[in-house]
Amino acid sequence: MRDFDYSAPTSVAEAVRVLGQHNGTARPLAGGTDLIDQIRIGRHQPELVVDLKRLPELNVLEVSEAGLRLGAAVPCCRIRENSAIVRHYSALADSARIIGGIQIQSRASVGGNLCTSGPAGDSIPSLIALGARAVLTGPAGTREVAVEDFCTGPGKNVLQRGELVVELRFPGSVPHSGSHYLRFIPRNEMDIAVVSVGAAVVLDAKLARIVSARIALGAVAPTPLLAQQAGALLAGQEPGDAAYQQAAEAARGIISPIDDMRGTREFRRHVTGVLVRRALETAVARARHGV
Repeated sequence: MRDFDYSAPTSVAEAVRVLGQHNGTARPLAGGTDLIDQIRIGRHQPELVVDLKRLPELNVLEVSEAGLRLGAAVPCCRIRENSAIVRHYSALADSARIIGGIQIQSRASVGGNLCTSGPAGDSIPSLIALGARAVLTGPAGTREVAVEDFCTGPGKNVLQRGELVVELRFPGSVPHSGSHYLRFIPRNEMDIAVVSVGAAVVLDAKLARIVSARIALGAVAPTPLLAQQAGALLAGQEPGDAAYQQAAEAARGIISPIDDMRGTREFRRHVTGVLVRRALETAVARARHGV
C-alpha cells in the first residue's frame, strides 16, 4: 500500500475545506471497508485520507413522524439493531444485515456504500425504493440529490470536488406500508450480488389494493436503477401473481446486464423477474401485518 497523510477534522466545514484544498488527491473515509482495500490494490492513490467517521453530523440517527435522518457514517450495526428502522424502513434493515459479517457491519456505513457507487452496492436499491435523498455539503453550500440520481457510472457519482455526503433523509412512514430488499449471490464466499431488488409498497386502508410502489434494481446495469414504470403499473392493482408478474416484466425491460464470472445476461434477466416478484410479495406481507 502506498503512503498517505491522514487528517481527522472536527467539523463538516473543516472537512470540506481540507478535501477542497487537495485538488482531488484527498479521499474521505467513513467506515473504510471499501476505501482501504481500494488503496491497497491501487484503484485509488490518495495523498490524503480525511477521516469523517467521528463528525457528529455524520452520526445522526433520528426517526420521527417527519421521517428518518441517517448520518453518512452511521455503521450498519446501528441500523439493523434499531427497532424503528426495522419496523418502518425494513428494506434498509435488510441491507444492513447482509453487508459483510459482524466485524464489517461495525464499521461499514450506508453513506460509504453509496459513495463507492458500485452497481451491486447492497444498500442502494433499498435507499432508492424508500425514496431517500442524499444531503451533500461542499464549497458551494448544501444541496439534496435523490439517490436514484446519485450514481452516474460504475464507481462514479455526482459528488463535486470538496463535496461530501452528510446524511440521508427518508420520507415519513405512512400506514399500511412495507418494504423488502433481497439479492442473489452465487455462494457465501462471493458476497457480491448477481442481481438485487428493493421494493416498497403502500396499500389502501382495506389492505386490498396497492396505492403506490417503488422498485429498485442492482447489479443489472452500470448504475442501480429505479424501475419507475414497474412501480407505476402496480398502482390501483390488487396484490397478487398477475400484478407482480406485470411489474417483473417491466423491470426486465429497463436492465442492461453483462456476462461475467458471476452470471450471464440471460440468467440475470431471469433472476431479476424472480426477485421482483419475491420482493413485492414480502413488502406487501409486511404492509399487511405492520412489520
